[in-house]
Amino acid sequence: MRKILLAGMAIAMMVTPAFAQTYKFAVVPKAMNNPFFDVARDGCMKRAKELGNVECIYKGPIEHEPATQAQIIQDFITQKVDGLAISVADVAAMTKSIEAATAAGIPVITFDADAPGSKRIAYIGTNNKDFGLALGKQLLQLRPEGGKYAMVSGGPGAKNLAERVDGVREALKGSKWVEVAGSPTFCNDDSTLAVQQMADLRTATPDLAAIVPVGGWPMFAPEGFKAFVNKNKKDIDSGKLTLVVADTLKMQLELLRDGYSNALTGQRPFEMGVKSMDALLAIKKGEKVPEIIYTGLDLVTKDNVAQLLK
Repeated sequence: MRKILLAGMAIAMMVTPAFAQTYKFAVVPKAMNNPFFDVARDGCMKRAKELGNVECIYKGPIEHEPATQAQIIQDFITQKVDGLAISVADVAAMTKSIEAATAAGIPVITFDADAPGSKRIAYIGTNNKDFGLALGKQLLQLRPEGGKYAMVSGGPGAKNLAERVDGVREALKGSKWVEVAGSPTFCNDDSTLAVQQMADLRTATPDLAAIVPVGGWPMFAPEGFKAFVNKNKKDIDSGKLTLVVADTLKMQLELLRDGYSNALTGQRPFEMGVKSMDALLAIKKGEKVPEIIYTGLDLVTKDNVAQLLK
């Protein structure tokens, strides 16, 4: 009996560590007041629960503040988390943070916004140049006759947003669309400011024919966005002003359905959260992961919005 008991204890000692190992992966968004990242958080939490041996810790700056994001990452380094997934608010600042984490033995991936010159292992998210191209092509399809247009962007230090801006410009190059001076504006992921900038652009250029926010910020303040649209509804309904907006969160799909925008180009933040957990776990297991993992796009107009709202 004693031999059996000792043998059982020996087996338990060998097996338990493997099953008891729980990995703590931190997901750090650009800003926690941005509902886009709430969806990535939901994907992260769901996948962590499914995996069982993974904990998803979601924390970032309340607002778009690269310095605060860097401090939060330093705190996670001090806590010795098992991995980091970062949406890069500012490439220069985050490159240093990623280097510090890597030096501490913590694997880092980026999601949504990349820092390709850093020591991050992988990027998970949108092909942002293609995203910008899709936004521009949607505008060109809706209004081939062209006119004056302006873009609204988020943070000036975000590489992913700069790539979207470049993509829109490339899609419209050679067309009858002309970008106005002062475009893009930078709202620093502030939804209220994004709506105000749309109004300011329209005031500065009364014959502005299109506004293309390369992120969903103005629609994340739905009441303010609806107020802007209602003020310009006559021109929007007549085709004098076209709104092609990035992202496809539920509130945005509902606004499109109700006639408050002409088209949306959407990312897949839920999948970003899911795949971030999978990638970090694979890295901890010593497996090789692709350096670039694209999550795809969704093109939405009034013709297919009901399908996406199901």
